Amino acid sequence: MRRVLSLLTALSALLLLTACHTAGDGPLPTGSSQVSSTPVLTQTAQPTPEPTPQFINPLTGLPCETDLSGQKPVAVMLNNLKQALPQQGNGQADILYEVLAEGGITRMLAVYQDPACIGPIGAVRSARLYYWQLALGHDAVYIHAGGSPEFYSVRRNQGAVTVDGVNGYYSSAAAGLFWRDRERVEGHYYDYEHSLLTSGEAISTVLTEDGILGPHREGFTYEMTFVADGTPAGGRDASVVTVPFSNYKTGVFRYDGGSGLYRVEEYGEPYLDGNDGAQVAVANLLILQTACTVVDSDGRLSVDLSSGEGWYACGGRLIPITWSKGRAQNQLHYYTGDGQPLPLQAGKSYVCIIPASREITVE
Repeated sequence: MRRVLSLLTALSALLLLTACHTAGDGPLPTGSSQVSSTPVLTQTAQPTPEPTPQFINPLTGLPCETDLSGQKPVAVMLNNLKQALPQQGNGQADILYEVLAEGGITRMLAVYQDPACIGPIGAVRSARLYYWQLALGHDAVYIHAGGSPEFYSVRRNQGAVTVDGVNGYYSSAAAGLFWRDRERVEGHYYDYEHSLLTSGEAISTVLTEDGILGPHREGFTYEMTFVADGTPAGGRDASVVTVPFSNYKTGVFRYDGGSGLYRVEEYGEPYLDGNDGAQVAVANLLILQTACTVVDSDGRLSVDLSSGEGWYACGGRLIPITWSKGRAQNQLHYYTGDGQPLPLQAGKSYVCIIPASREITVE
């Protein structure tokens, strides 16, 4: 009887050991045998799908964390003289407009939908009427440092408000919006006229508190369509696009297939953001040709922003386009050769406005 109980006890222990063992636990202890095995189902972790962005930046078509669609952007005049480089904050602009000023030089108008997280921006330079008209097309707050007599005359007659770092309240230290730093980029020392800065934080804080930066005017909507891939069908190869503004200034845009962006060069060197040293790169390159006419003895210009022809490059391809703006407060619209609205690729844009007499080179 005692032998029978011992055998039953040993058999029970063996069955218990077998039942607790699962595939993948390793072999059973030496001297034991696996009488039966039950398949063990394992669940493979599935990748978590990316959340669909709730909001879209209206200037780029890219996802963003907050709803910016009803918010005015800001448009800042940037000095583009060679001795004023590198600019700061230019690489973070949603749209960069480059237009002739006078004497063959150009300036940039940097448009930011949400400036709050941008660092220093500058050097800030003076206004011209047509740059302001570009800003008006975005219903943007226009930020500049001084301006031409024509600009001041039109602004006064319209009773309009702009943010001036040379004349008026915002030029004072008490306003807390502008300051000068002649060593604003490490390793550089700038002349006084190339030293005026603002910042995204100052713009957002000061101008919001003052009620200047806020909701769009009633009825305004930025009308632009963005697509995931804006490479134009039927276009020509455009690995390098050279854009001559004048005998003094030429821009070069080199397509980088790895990033799918055009990297910008000027004065024979990469066009850099002085805040981080990165080369400016954009998804969309738009070149608008128009009449640029000298209007005074200082060589200042009148630039026709009503309509014209031009070019669009994206994804290493280029097509001819037409464009129109009309009234000063209207936005720019772009059209394909058959007159259909031109969709842009989601991302940043660079808009070159050049004299109709200048011819681009495409390689």
